[in-house]
Formats: sequence, C-alpha cells, structure tokens
Amino acid sequence: MTLNLSWLDDFTALAASGNFSRAADERHMTQPAFSRRVRALEEWLGVDLFDRSSQPAQLTETGNWFRQVAQDLQAEVARIPGEARAIAEASSTTLRIASTHALSFTFLPRWLRALETHTTVGPIQLASDTQQKCETLVLQSKAQFMLAHGHARVRGPLDEAGCPSLVVGTDRLIPVSAPDRNGRPIHGLPHDGKSTAVHLLSYSAESGLGRILRELKGPILDRLHAPNVLTAHLASVLRTMALDGRGLAWLPQLLVGDDIDAGRLVVAAPEEWSIDLEIRLYRDRAALGKAAETFWLAAQAGLAG
Repeated sequence: MTLNLSWLDDFTALAASGNFSRAADERHMTQPAFSRRVRALEEWLGVDLFDRSSQPAQLTETGNWFRQVAQDLQAEVARIPGEARAIAEASSTTLRIASTHALSFTFLPRWLRALETHTTVGPIQLASDTQQKCETLVLQSKAQFMLAHGHARVRGPLDEAGCPSLVVGTDRLIPVSAPDRNGRPIHGLPHDGKSTAVHLLSYSAESGLGRILRELKGPILDRLHAPNVLTAHLASVLRTMALDGRGLAWLPQLLVGDDIDAGRLVVAAPEEWSIDLEIRLYRDRAALGKAAETFWLAAQAGLAG
C-alpha cells in the first residue's frame, strides 16, 4: 500500500473536530467512506492515530506526533507547483503578457516596436481580456506582465498586492457620442446650460476603465439620473454602440482618436468630464526568469530614453 496524499487532508479534518460525521461532510463524502480512508492511513503507518473509544475521538500519542508531520508534508506538497514553475521560468524565453483588449491593438504593437530598440524581444504569449481577468493571471503567476490603463487616484488588486509597475504611456478617457446632422452630439452632457437627451453606455465590473470612471465620476453621474441602456466588458463594444448612436460612452482616445478626427464621433461633454489616464506595465512580484527580467529592464530603459 502506498500513501494517498489526500489521506493527509482527511486526517487533518478529523483531528480538528474528532467527529467522523462532521469531518466526512467537510471532505464531501459519506461517513463509511471517510472512515475507511482514515483506517487506510493508519494501516499504512501501522499504528492507530485516533482513540475511538471516546467521543469525540481523541488523537493518540502517535496521532499528536503525526499531526505536525502531516502539516509539514502538506506544506511541502503545496510548495512543489511554485518551485516547478520557478525552474521552468528561469529557462523560459517566452514572455507571458496579459493586456486589456483596447491596448492590445492600439498601444501594445507600437510600444513593443519601440522597446525592441533596447532589447531583443523573444516569443510572446499574449492574453487579451478584461482587466479583471488580466489581473487574476498576474496574481496567479500565469502571466509575468500586465498592460492596462490606470490612474494615480484609483488602486487596483495589483497595487494592493504590491506588484511593481511602470507608467509606459498616457491616454485620455473621453465622453463621446455619434453626431446629429448638425454635428452636435446626439447624447451630450450639460454644456453652457444645455443638454440633449443622454443615454449612457457603461462598463461592467470586470473593466478597469469602468473602475476608474466609477471612482472619479460616479457620484456626479448618479446625480444626472441618465438611463443606462447598455453595459459591456470591452471598450471596443461600447465604441461600436456609440458609433451606432445608441448612447454616450467614455472611451480611450487611443481607441477613438481616428473616429473623432473623421467626425464619426464627437466629444459629448465639457473638458472637465474627461479623465487623464496612465498606461501601466505591471509585473509579478516573484522573481522572473532571465528573459522576463531583461524585458523589465528594457521597459525601464525605454522610459529613461
């Protein structure tokens, strides 16, 4: 018989309460099945770990010794995936970058070209998604870097986790609408005491741009009592709806600059409604492999240059 590592979790659950029924529920199995697993662990060791003559069951002297052994084994097993990733990370030449959707096809390509003047950028595994999902990838060490919009007054999960970051660019969040036949916004916020009927196109909770907008303009927007006609994760979706005349959306200038220049979209509010943005590169707190550390140093050098 060989040790089944899940028996350690069974043992820990029973040692905590001494109640077979409660521990079985905690381990999501029937009590008979749970009891057989505890007995199998004892047979593997060749000793009794619990005194079943008392209620609740008490650890034997050997059981008390094994409790620390089990904790040490569980801690060692928990470290193995991280150590395996660290070994793979050290020799990997592939960069794992998570980027918000809008920056993936506006800012990222030209930024990478500029960065290549400082270093050779190897293969890139790019995850383009909502900011919330990108943040999760970094926090789980599934991505080494994240590129996203930010603001000095709005903290996100990576800031709270202490992940280092660099400001590698700037952008601007602008309220825009499709124009009417006279070139005025179909959906506009108050300007010189005048306002058109306003329908809002909003970001969902997964959006980093939505987080910034809610933090900085939320109370003022609430006082407008303007109906929210559509909510979406991605700025590109809100852009499409704004172009269709369905409402007013706050969109990054990098995304809609050409639309504004061509008159397909117009600024729909006074200057104070716009928000200056940073474009930030975050990195995992853990030590990175050589290729990723070189990339980080090149990003820093790019700022200095």
